[in-house]
Amino acid sequence: VLLGLIVFMFTFMISGISFVRERTSGTLERMMATPLRRWEVILGYVLAFFVVMAVQVVLITSMSVFLLDMMLAGSFVWLLIITMLLAATALTLGMLLSAAARTEFQMIQFIPLVIIPQVFFSGLFPLETIDSWLRGIGTVFPLTYGAEAMREVMIRGGGWAEIWPNLAFLGALSLGFLIINIFALKKYRKL
Repeated sequence: VLLGLIVFMFTFMISGISFVRERTSGTLERMMATPLRRWEVILGYVLAFFVVMAVQVVLITSMSVFLLDMMLAGSFVWLLIITMLLAATALTLGMLLSAAARTEFQMIQFIPLVIIPQVFFSGLFPLETIDSWLRGIGTVFPLTYGAEAMREVMIRGGGWAEIWPNLAFLGALSLGFLIINIFALKKYRKL
């Protein structure tokens, strides 16, 4: 769970703060003055951030498994895929929430609202003692699905058959956040 949390938190912070900086420095406004469509701008940013995020994910995951000798009963490739999808969700969520922030500091203030609740509901702490309706809140958080898929691969040695529902949910969240990001740019220019 900590591996997923680290990837999610760093990707969320880097993407959100970078996108806020793009807006505050005027780069996004200049880009919106070109004939590019909103979806092209957002997709360009996501692809650029994805490259940085992929390097980050490979480094963090490789160091965790090979250098720190973290237990891995399943496939390293499945672990990379899970962390990539989790990071992609954090990337698109960070970009989306950056639309509500005017400064980098305001973006950092989203961490207690977005990251900390996910830590509690992701399975890092036992939730058997709390009410079931409160446990249900965890079913909407991306880190819950990423952590469950990681546990399945790292501890139980699971594969595609066990993790595909979690991967599908993370992929759907990433796509949903991406689409909402496109509509969030309407305030800059209507195309």
